[in-house]
Amino acid sequence: MRGPIAPPQVPLAMSRAEAFADLVQDSVERLERRWPQLADIDFLVLDVPYLDGPGRVWDDDAVPLGGTVSARDGQRARVVVYRRPVEIRTKGREERAALVHEIVVEQVAELLGLTPETVDPRYDEE
Repeated sequence: MRGPIAPPQVPLAMSRAEAFADLVQDSVERLERRWPQLADIDFLVLDVPYLDGPGRVWDDDAVPLGGTVSARDGQRARVVVYRRPVEIRTKGREERAALVHEIVVEQVAELLGLTPETVDPRYDEE
């Protein structure tokens, strides 16, 4: 019998990219309760960061896990989380969710000009 192993509404049917995007969305929703202005920020997931110019290289310690783009020219501010570097550094869903939240908090703090502890008082506890 051919066909999917599980129906589409079952979590088993989610791709890794979709599951990762859900982690980012969960983190954003958690922060939006305290910071409603996050509705004005776009949150994106990209597979990997790109090199900014010729000759630029990263070693394993310098690969970014996330980044920000400030609002300008009528475009909204953006927070980007890079999926593959985060997946490589984590072993399971809980560890991945914690790292994603840490990245989102740090990037939001940078955009808002605050400390991560101000954005999420439990920042250091996770």
